[in-house]
Amino acid sequence: MRETPTRPVDAEISRDREPLISLMLYRLFKWSIVSPVFHTYFRGRIDGAENVPKQGRLLVVSNHASDFDPLLLSCAIGRPVAYMAKEELFKVPVLKQAITAYGAYPVKRGTGDRSAMKAAMASIESGWATGVFLDGTRTPDGRLADPKLGAAWIAAKTKSPLIPVSLWGTHEIFKPGSAIPRPVPITIRIGEVIDAPKSSDRAELEAITQQCATAIHALHDLGR
Repeated sequence: MRETPTRPVDAEISRDREPLISLMLYRLFKWSIVSPVFHTYFRGRIDGAENVPKQGRLLVVSNHASDFDPLLLSCAIGRPVAYMAKEELFKVPVLKQAITAYGAYPVKRGTGDRSAMKAAMASIESGWATGVFLDGTRTPDGRLADPKLGAAWIAAKTKSPLIPVSLWGTHEIFKPGSAIPRPVPITIRIGEVIDAPKSSDRAELEAITQQCATAIHALHDLGR
C-alpha cells in the first residue's frame, strides 16, 4: 500500500534527470579538474547559480566565444549540460572522454541546423539539461551578433523553460595563433528562467529569442 504512490513519482524523476552514471562522472570531472581550473587559473566567478532548477527539462542558452565554453558552462550550472560539439573534438584523446562525460554529442559540419536541433531535442527527452549557443557559433568579442530562433523552437517543441547565461571573458582565453590558454579572469552570470514558448509560431519564437538575447546582453554588460 505504501509503495503505490511513490512509483509514478520515482519514474517521473528518472525522466527528468540525466543517467545516474553520467551525473557521477560529471561530479568527478567537475570537482577534480574543471572547477579547480576555473576558480584558480581563470579566477572564475559565478553569479546566479540559485536560479538553476535542480531537475526537470531545461534549455541553457548563452553567448559563445571559446571551445572552453561548454565545460565552463556545465560547471557553473551545477548539473550536467548536454551540448552540441564539433565531430572533430571527439577525435582528440582525453578531450573526447571529458566532453562525453559532460554530455556532449557530436554534430557533423554541413549536416544542417535541423539535424542539430533534432539531436538537442533527443537529449532533452532523455532527461538532460541541454545547452544551445544562441548565435550558433563563436563571436570574436563574446557578444551576441545574430541570435537564431533554434533555441526557442526546441523549447517550444519540448516544452522546456530556458535559462539565459552570460560567459564573460572567455573570448580572451586564446590569442590568435596560440594553443596555450591564457589565465584571463572569467565571470559567468546566470539569469532567471524564461518560460517556454506556448507555440512554435514565428512571432512568438522571435519574441522569446529576443527576450533571451536581451537578458544575456544585460548580464554581459555587467562585466567582471
